[in-house]
Amino acid sequence: MVQKHLKVLICDDSMLIRKKLKNILEVCKCNPIWEAEDGVDAIQKASELKPDLIFMDIVMPGKDGIEALEEIIKENPALKVVMASSAGTQLHLKKALDLGAYDFIQKPITLEAVTAIIEKVIKEEKEESSHV
Repeated sequence: MVQKHLKVLICDDSMLIRKKLKNILEVCKCNPIWEAEDGVDAIQKASELKPDLIFMDIVMPGKDGIEALEEIIKENPALKVVMASSAGTQLHLKKALDLGAYDFIQKPITLEAVTAIIEKVIKEEKEESSHV
């Protein structure tokens, strides 16, 4: 299971989804966990808080996940942003991956899917640090 504590930002306009994802991330020993409720908030918090990983909803009012991703990656190209996608957003998902999204997760979000992504991030970080 997960050893390193990742700093994670959750961005979703649904409070219920943020709460569910936060509970899953707590099980995965992520700490701290911050929340943003729209793209504007996510851009500001990503810049200020410097998370290791962001879970970003694609469809949100105001600035959506694609627009927020573009700005976040422009400021910090190494930041890992995982896009959360409901059925029917495949076109958005392709655009997100083209813009530099790290990965995607299908809604409804499960513990297994989140754990797999977190373990992948930690494994890559270990490999990068062993090459230095």
